[in-house]
Amino acid sequence: MIRTLAHRGPDGYGFHAAPGVGLAHARLSIIDLATGDQPIHNPRRTVWTVFNGEIFNYVELRQTLEAEGRRFYTQSDTEVIVHLYDRYGDGFVEHLNGQFAIALWDAERQRLVLARDRAGIRPLFYTREGARTWFASEVKAVQAVLPRCASFDPVGLAQTLTYWAPADPDTVYEGVRSLPPGCLLSIESNGREQLSRYWDWTFPPAAETSPGQFASIEHAAGELRELLIDAVRLQLRADVPVGAYLSGGLDSSGIVALVRGFTSTPVRTFSVAFEDAEFDESAHQQQMARHLGTEHSTLLCTRQDIGDAFPRFVRHAEVPVLRTAPVPLMLLSGAVRAAGYKVVLTGEGADEVFGGYDLFKEAKVRRFWARQPGSTWRPRLLERLYGYVENSPVRNAAFAQSFFGQGMEYLHSPVFAHVPRWRTSQRALSLLSSDMREALGAWEPMGAFEDRLPPETMSWSPLARDQYVEAKSLLAGYLLAAQGDRVAMANSIEGRFPYLDHRLIEFASRLPPSYKIRGMTEKYLLRRALADLLPSDILARTKQPYRAPDSQSFFRDGVPLDYVADLLSPECLREAGVFDPLAVGRLVDKCRSGRVTGFADNQAFVGMLSTMLLHRNLREVRNLPAIEPVLDTCA
Repeated sequence: MIRTLAHRGPDGYGFHAAPGVGLAHARLSIIDLATGDQPIHNPRRTVWTVFNGEIFNYVELRQTLEAEGRRFYTQSDTEVIVHLYDRYGDGFVEHLNGQFAIALWDAERQRLVLARDRAGIRPLFYTREGARTWFASEVKAVQAVLPRCASFDPVGLAQTLTYWAPADPDTVYEGVRSLPPGCLLSIESNGREQLSRYWDWTFPPAAETSPGQFASIEHAAGELRELLIDAVRLQLRADVPVGAYLSGGLDSSGIVALVRGFTSTPVRTFSVAFEDAEFDESAHQQQMARHLGTEHSTLLCTRQDIGDAFPRFVRHAEVPVLRTAPVPLMLLSGAVRAAGYKVVLTGEGADEVFGGYDLFKEAKVRRFWARQPGSTWRPRLLERLYGYVENSPVRNAAFAQSFFGQGMEYLHSPVFAHVPRWRTSQRALSLLSSDMREALGAWEPMGAFEDRLPPETMSWSPLARDQYVEAKSLLAGYLLAAQGDRVAMANSIEGRFPYLDHRLIEFASRLPPSYKIRGMTEKYLLRRALADLLPSDILARTKQPYRAPDSQSFFRDGVPLDYVADLLSPECLREAGVFDPLAVGRLVDKCRSGRVTGFADNQAFVGMLSTMLLHRNLREVRNLPAIEPVLDTCA
């Protein structure tokens, strides 16, 4: 199992085997290089832990614990976990500021505890087979001993092709669960499981959210600035050099500016550039590197690079994806590793926390439009969105009204903002085979997702509802997974996310909507907090989401790449049984001729191709000889 995760921890393996338990760890050494090997135990050797990630406030926690008389045998952040468990039981996790997937074994009580960080930065999967519980940071480790888990779950697959990711705790694999963010799972000696949520994104009722709770917007900006500085300070902790991604936008530029302005830590910056002008932001990246005075490296990524690297990416991602955007980031993390770095700070999370996406502004306009459905000028406000998209739906007024007018029947549903995007993504479902459609039964994506939301959601402001659904769908399942953890760890790089410090999320959740989106200006308060650190044109830049060339990356002069032609042949498609060969053939012909320009067809093609690549990987797993577990009972 642990050998399959060598890319996550190439610096050594550690094991603990005892009656009832087997723990294994692949180490990426970042803190306490000399004595920080895992598993780590408490002084009585009755509590053992392995974990992936970092506890950023371990210094402060250690000082408190030592003041109580507790003694440590390492300098690692890991050791605070066992001492906190001794002190607080399952409440230990509430004291942690970090990004983590934790497994903790209580030998006296013969009890296993699994815990995942609040935002879902680090993955954690588990499954049961008889009396055994198996868990790992990636599904491939579970599949190494349980080939039965190498089969698609139809609903998990349909969720991914609609929401862009499975909806926790579901996965795309039969019988495998994902521990949801902010949750703790305990498994007792009698097999009883208890899943509890120790943290969640939450917002005050709309009636209690107003600018009056702050002395002034300047005061709120100052409070935000102090939280940002402290989050960056904590996340710079490492015994190895720390780099940073620099996209040229507000979010990553702000992180690097805070490092440069408020710490003594030197920082090297990295970015990705594209040959396609539509996706390239290198001019802004170079401007910020000069402004901040960083040593900067740029990786130029071509369509051919994306097509060639896509199979490797899918093997690491372990889920179908609807975009190629993660691939250049995987290549970039390889360049970071080659430069001698193991850790990078990123600007991910700012859009979810502070209302940065066009989707949020789009929903605001659509709600405004819904008050006067017959208005011709209200929907014209949508023309101020998506200007960075070459074939944007807003370029044709009639098409824009038709496209953004869909889903108005969900006006009073918490998923209202996401209906147009999910219906666009659902183009991939039209490619499914009749057997897969039958397996899905009456599954309906909008209602299915709404049923998972807490009842208090509708008491929140519309923007808060939109942010919560975004956090529960795209953020943890896609951005922090396929586009975050997996592409970084593919090259043994740890990404860190200061904007997802839980104190920042909690602060931002209390803000009135007008502090996040003022008129049509997104992340308004964040811009105020960073105003004196960045050039005015960077501060004023409208959000341009990171994107990459999609279906066009898999064809050369109208000819599909060899692996694409093989996987999408009628023979392979029929053998897999997931997609209808005729429907796929029509889409491939459209892509081959260069007639695919919109989101729906591009996402359908990438989703279908990545699913077929996964199917090929799973077939390899199922054909491997069975591995007899070393232990009679494994956790």
